[in-house]
Amino acid sequence: MWMTPKRSKMEVDEALIFRPEWTQRYLVVEPPEGNGALCLVCHRLVASTRERDVRRHYEAEHEFYERYVTEEERAALVERLRQGDLSIADVLTPEEKAARAGLGLCRLLALKGRGWGEGDFVYQCMEVFLREVLPDHIGVLEGIDLSPEITRQRILSIDNNLRSQLFNRARNFRAYSLALDDQAFVAYENYLLVFIRGVDSDLEVQEDLLTIINLTHHFSVGALMSAILEALQTAGLSLQRMVGLTTTHTLRMIGENSGLVSYMREKAVSPNCWNVIHYSGFLHLELLSSYDVDVNQIINTISEWIVMIKTRGVRRPEFQPLLTESESEHGERINGRCLNNWLRRGKTLKLIFSLRKEIEAFLVSVGATTVHFTDKQWLCDFGFLVDIMDHLRELSEELQISGVFAATAFDHICTFEGKLNLFQRQIEEQDLTDFPAFCEVVDELKQQFKEDQKIFEPDRYQMVICRLQKDFERHFKDLRFIKKDLELFANPFNFKPEYAPISVRVELTKLQGNTNLWNEYRVKDLGQFYAGLPSESYPIIKGVAYKVASLFDSNQICDKAFAYLTRNQHTLSQPLTDEHLQALFRVATTEMDPRWDDLMRERIESNP
Repeated sequence: MWMTPKRSKMEVDEALIFRPEWTQRYLVVEPPEGNGALCLVCHRLVASTRERDVRRHYEAEHEFYERYVTEEERAALVERLRQGDLSIADVLTPEEKAARAGLGLCRLLALKGRGWGEGDFVYQCMEVFLREVLPDHIGVLEGIDLSPEITRQRILSIDNNLRSQLFNRARNFRAYSLALDDQAFVAYENYLLVFIRGVDSDLEVQEDLLTIINLTHHFSVGALMSAILEALQTAGLSLQRMVGLTTTHTLRMIGENSGLVSYMREKAVSPNCWNVIHYSGFLHLELLSSYDVDVNQIINTISEWIVMIKTRGVRRPEFQPLLTESESEHGERINGRCLNNWLRRGKTLKLIFSLRKEIEAFLVSVGATTVHFTDKQWLCDFGFLVDIMDHLRELSEELQISGVFAATAFDHICTFEGKLNLFQRQIEEQDLTDFPAFCEVVDELKQQFKEDQKIFEPDRYQMVICRLQKDFERHFKDLRFIKKDLELFANPFNFKPEYAPISVRVELTKLQGNTNLWNEYRVKDLGQFYAGLPSESYPIIKGVAYKVASLFDSNQICDKAFAYLTRNQHTLSQPLTDEHLQALFRVATTEMDPRWDDLMRERIESNP
């Protein structure tokens, strides 16, 4: 995925060096700028010069060139590719071209959240185009079948291919973590998304969808636990290698005695495994806190406004930015729960706050109540909510940056907790420097109620911030338990051995006295450094590295799933089997490419 560390037993200068033998083996050359590997077939740049990454690109995209087997054939093939007189079209048969095109179109339909029946429409579009522009090539469509049933089957085949790749990599995981998201779904059904993040012996990180569980069929926590264990067993993973558990903050997940987290921790207890680190609220940060900071049911009121605008004010130009954003997020149809969750995002609330005057005028014109715009406390609550949710949005965006490790993510959380302490003092002193919307409302109310010296009650908002502080303390307390491990991983050469656990002090002292390793640490990122650290000399430090690297460091993959769902909620709310739904979400969230040659071989074998 994001990092390309060297193998632990490689020499330092071999880690990121292009190898000449790869040209014939994988059909790549060293680019002029010297970074990565340039594919001679598709002219794409493989950003990392690791044989594993180059091989994966070749196997996923160009394995059909394996028909050139002898050394003379490979050399001639490379020469023709260099001169540009051989393309994929020259290598593939017409049947293979049609099969690859059909699979690629089905994958695109899944990525865009389109229904199965739209494949026929795509076919008709291509037919019209070829008939008018390239009539001699219209025959290529004969082998492409995009009927609804075939589209379903192909998307399932792509899902199986991606899942088998994940399982093959999962068997090499030294440690892994799970992210359990039961709040992403805003369609008519309720599901649990189970994501996995694993790290192998080279500290290469893999994040992907493990499975989707239908909560209507697995209502009890015990049934849910069994489904997760079955998915792990299918992937060849044991609970003894599980390090972390990231969940939403729902009662189903974090109930004190009956939540899924307590069940999984009991199952994961083993003399040979780490204690499972749990942190909740990480996946949908706005939803974690917005219910606590919505002190006057602001969201419900605004939801009613939006529905009214969508039905009676759609032609008003002042609302076009709001309507455009809502439709780009959710399409034309917005159900209640989807709208509610969307409004809890700081960016949306900020936009609505800027339109409050226009919304008030619209409500007057349609005869709706405008009592909220004369309610001093409601307006203050609205301004406060806009500001605090905007601060949460900024934190959430920082937590969407992947490839930074959990130590950096925890630093962002600690920094925000420091901000909350500052906000407490500012509210007490009625200093609204960091609350621009709240300050704007207060200034307007001071002009309107000049005789009233007390516009808002600081205690009311201090109490809200206090609840928010307790939420963060409760939901991320396990990360505080491993704070030393996080600091040791992030800064091994600056961490004082006397503050380290007794078991690691000898190795840490030895590490800090090694000049060669210090030089490597300065020029490499953390993943590359720990990948090259000899396991036989530093087994405990290496174990800490596996542990920390396997913890989820961002909510990016969950946010990607949530965005896919909200954009395509109408399509995904249609009758779909759980198997098809899982296929769609895997295609939408994975960073792996399907192995097209394997898919074509499966098709040929199933239709001899």
